[in-house]
Amino acid sequence: MAAPLLHLIAGARPNFMKLAPLVRALRDDGRLAWRLVHTGQHQDHAMSGVFFEELGLPPPDVSLGCHGGSHAQLTARILQAYEPVVQADRPAACVVVGDVDSTLACALVARKLGVRVAHVEAGLRSGDMRMPEEINRRATDAMSDWLFTTEPSATAHLRREGHAEAQIHEVGHVMVDNLLYQHALLAGVDRQGWEGRAEQVSALQAAGRYGVVTLHRPSNVDDPVQLAALLNAMATLSERLPLLFPVHPRTLGRIQALGLRLPPSLMLLPPLPYRPFLALWSEAALVLTDSGGLQEETTALGVPCLTIRENTERPITVEMGSNRLVGVDAAKVLAAAHSTLEALDRGERPGSGMRPPLWDGAAAKRIVSVLAAQI
Repeated sequence: MAAPLLHLIAGARPNFMKLAPLVRALRDDGRLAWRLVHTGQHQDHAMSGVFFEELGLPPPDVSLGCHGGSHAQLTARILQAYEPVVQADRPAACVVVGDVDSTLACALVARKLGVRVAHVEAGLRSGDMRMPEEINRRATDAMSDWLFTTEPSATAHLRREGHAEAQIHEVGHVMVDNLLYQHALLAGVDRQGWEGRAEQVSALQAAGRYGVVTLHRPSNVDDPVQLAALLNAMATLSERLPLLFPVHPRTLGRIQALGLRLPPSLMLLPPLPYRPFLALWSEAALVLTDSGGLQEETTALGVPCLTIRENTERPITVEMGSNRLVGVDAAKVLAAAHSTLEALDRGERPGSGMRPPLWDGAAAKRIVSVLAAQI
């Protein structure tokens, strides 16, 4: 008798990092078959293909080739492209991760065709319905059969929303599984392809005193006034702490449109493969970001992080002490950064050594165990 088949859905950069531990766990367990479906939401090599190679993921079994356009256009294209794949394969379950458009679209197709849905990283809530991710995660949870949560607050959200207790499984975080696995492989990491910056970056790492910046959320980068204010704050901060800024392609276009003159101490880098980026931020004195995933990863390794948002769907990162929610006002972001650096100069490192429960590198094994027992 053939093993039950899972569809594993990958669309955007964060999905790949979360699927890699699941693939390893599925291989080790052996009770379930699986096919990797790549929607194409991130289609260029720097933002997707290299991650399959680096994270040990095999080439996708199915590539839908859907990318670009508005949220509605992208979601519609994925709906159309994924439907015949489900009809042909009739998988036992569709496994979606995170909260990108691919997550919602593939869950919706599966649900309407009578295929059960497992949502990994369920229950996270920012409370801000202006965020596309918040809409995606709430809608995906509403149609999922298995809800795998990363932290107690996510479990509590799902209970308050009326989900059955049998559906909810607090398992830890597959992103942390991948982080711990990859962090152990950093020796000799390849720093080629950094647009001639490898020597400068290595010098900063050797000095051990630099920060890392990432910005990509529409609320921070689509408004020219807001983006200019944040970049000016980063330029000022870089006079005290050199900053390395791997720039999302969409953000780079906004920066170029502004025509700002940025100092050399605020160094723009191309999008980095996972492992070189991990080598970069894990050794940083401070990370400034609007990324949900990076809030969690810095918490797992105890790296001080300032989150440039008004809210977070990952409150446990703040509870652990390594992450501070500082809002989007540029002056307040700059003040918080200076305050953090002063604390570091005093030998204080908030959140060091504190890791949330079940963030132990075994979340994927727990997920596979549940699915194999219940499918």
